[in-house]
Amino acid sequence: MPLSVEIEFSGGAELLFNKIKKHKIELPDKMGVANTWTIRDLIGWIKENLLCERPELFVQGESVRPGILVMINNIDWDLVGGLDYVINNNDTILFISTLHGG
Repeated sequence: MPLSVEIEFSGGAELLFNKIKKHKIELPDKMGVANTWTIRDLIGWIKENLLCERPELFVQGESVRPGILVMINNIDWDLVGGLDYVINNNDTILFISTLHGG
């Protein structure tokens, strides 16, 4: 059964995603195993399926680049496992850019 997740982009990050701030997505079962998606997996999926331009401004390796805050259900991702957090059905994951031009 696919996972239903809401992904939000804010603080300018939405500009990399066609100016769309909220995305309601369904993540398919991975290799026939349900509920095995981590934030690390999600970032790769976002890069391949949602990111419209300039991936270097969002992704660095398997993570987001420094300057992007990640909140999972309104909690800093560092407090719930970071990249290894296992995504649950109906989670809300927010990416906030703190990088601004000048």
